[in-house]
Amino acid sequence: MAEDDIESARERSEDTSGDEDGQKIQFEEGFTGKVMLGALFVCLIMLPGAIYLGLVAGQGLGSAAQWVTIVLFSEIARRSFLPLKRQEIYCLFYMAGALAGSGFGSLPGISGGPFGNFIALQYIMQSPAMANVAPYLTHVGWIAPPLGSPAYTHRTLLDAAWAVPILVMLFGQVFDRMKWMGLGYMLFRVTSDIERLPFPFASIAASGATALAEASSKEESWRWQVFSTGTIVGLLFGFFYLAIPIFTGVTLGKPLTILPIPFLDLTPNTERILPTALTGYNPDLGLVLFGFILPYSIVLGGFISSVGAQIVGNPILHSFHQFPHWVPGSPTIQTKAAIDFDFWLSFGIGTQLAVAAIGIGAVLLTVIKSRGTEQRAQRGSLGKVPEGRGDFPWQYAMGAWFAATIGYVLLNHKLVPGFPVWIIIFYGLVWTPLNSYVSARLIGLTGQGISFPFLREAAVLRSGYTQPDIWFAPLPLNDYGGQAQKFREIELTGTKFTSILKLELFMLPLILVTSFLYWGFLWKTNDIPSSQFPFAQKFWPLSVINLSIWTQINAGHGAGWAINAIKPSVIGIGATAAMALYGATMLFKWPLLFFYGFIGGIGNIPHNTIPTMIGALLGRYYFAKRFGLERWQLYTPVLLAGFACGTGLIGMSAIALALIAKTVNYLPF
Repeated sequence: MAEDDIESARERSEDTSGDEDGQKIQFEEGFTGKVMLGALFVCLIMLPGAIYLGLVAGQGLGSAAQWVTIVLFSEIARRSFLPLKRQEIYCLFYMAGALAGSGFGSLPGISGGPFGNFIALQYIMQSPAMANVAPYLTHVGWIAPPLGSPAYTHRTLLDAAWAVPILVMLFGQVFDRMKWMGLGYMLFRVTSDIERLPFPFASIAASGATALAEASSKEESWRWQVFSTGTIVGLLFGFFYLAIPIFTGVTLGKPLTILPIPFLDLTPNTERILPTALTGYNPDLGLVLFGFILPYSIVLGGFISSVGAQIVGNPILHSFHQFPHWVPGSPTIQTKAAIDFDFWLSFGIGTQLAVAAIGIGAVLLTVIKSRGTEQRAQRGSLGKVPEGRGDFPWQYAMGAWFAATIGYVLLNHKLVPGFPVWIIIFYGLVWTPLNSYVSARLIGLTGQGISFPFLREAAVLRSGYTQPDIWFAPLPLNDYGGQAQKFREIELTGTKFTSILKLELFMLPLILVTSFLYWGFLWKTNDIPSSQFPFAQKFWPLSVINLSIWTQINAGHGAGWAINAIKPSVIGIGATAAMALYGATMLFKWPLLFFYGFIGGIGNIPHNTIPTMIGALLGRYYFAKRFGLERWQLYTPVLLAGFACGTGLIGMSAIALALIAKTVNYLPF
């Protein structure tokens, strides 16, 4: 039963990106001159917008940059009678997301490349909250310039004091790519080629690229019609959800939110009846569309566990005095932080350990059963790859990952010689591949990975190391499970893997140069944060306060509360419960996807799982009956891709108008 569910889901994901006549995907080169021009466009035009939006509103351009770029280049190519191939469109999509994405810094709201982290570091070192720690951090030399340096007074990245931090950053930029491409490729080979997992979200980007390629080549098909429908829906929804708040926030001084962002919070309103229960609703229409595309068993399992744990279970646990840190009247975010610390953090670690054991056992069993059989020939192996896919020799991929990991071990030992080197080795060579595999397997089944929270913090506290520099060290503690899905996306679009390798090599110097120029110019002209950047001005001080706690906690001041958050007894309960549920799943022959959905939904807030369940019910009991199950399963990824395009376009337009309005406000006439 479980194997049938996985195989049918896998077949649906292949159908959404294959040709309409069922022909085998043809792999072609995607890295062309058009893609190079697209990379220049994103770096020169979109990158400053991403930087500014992150500091002002705390958001990167994300999907807006991706869809605006590919729609613009598709239209230019079509009018020039040089239509873009599906492979070129996907490379544009991949490149725009990588260049204009967020998450480049130690503080929230950092977009626009790796040099943004140095702007965050200059504020961290000069913040009053870090007064007891900053002198030591700047003294070591590899984190940031020393206090009082001309680099701070002149607000410049060209000062010699930045040389060592920049060298450390460059090391990370090169070897991070070696690690994620090497280990990510191996995870893809195991989870996709051998286990044949469906990767339900991988077909979204593939379907969008296919639809736009058909439109660019003047081929009308159902994909373009469905994509256009999704785009219109995204434009209408994005106007009310994004455009109005963004534009009114600049012109009126306070954003007008018609739909609550990020969600409607009812937790304080229901606490008299259901204390500590997380109640509310997220009006994001995209969650409903996710319910269309996810397998029903996954959504149902996640919905039951989320509502059962966070609405029904929390009040019961509260009655047994399991949440001593909860403060009545707290909204959802603060309530969740308290209950996670008191119970669900440890319980989640237990369930994730159980999933890790189940996943490792399943893949070993799969390989053993299929060895020398016809099933193995159908599923593939590490030595056999589809013709023309552009695969790397798996030995080279593992060699690149291993070499980069050893490089990280040596670098960290050089930067923090007093920290136990065996922990660094364990992080890089044992935990990272193990955790990445478990995450890749869950992403392949459910579209959602897992994380082990506070693992770094717990390891540092247990190590006995008392200096604060360890919190800034580039420890090789990573989760590359998502990269397995990335390779599956590349495969579904018919893009050669070598195209992505070439694209990464092309993007690296480009993003380094433009990030340095734009961040250096912006910091030179204004203090960051300042009143001109309201998000950074509001949230950076709070983030630095939290950071200052962690950077001092391993010195022995108040570390007990953090250590006590990890409760072995609750971890054991979580692991036992997960194993029992897995046993029941096998015994009663429930869908295996239900089990993984259930485990993944335990820690999710019902605000998000409820709209996803609504989408699943609508898809299963209305749209599937109206259009037919097989056709509806083909429609859903394309519809979601169009929706992302529509919301990205309207969001980008609103940002442009807001920037113009903000500029006009400073004119003297």
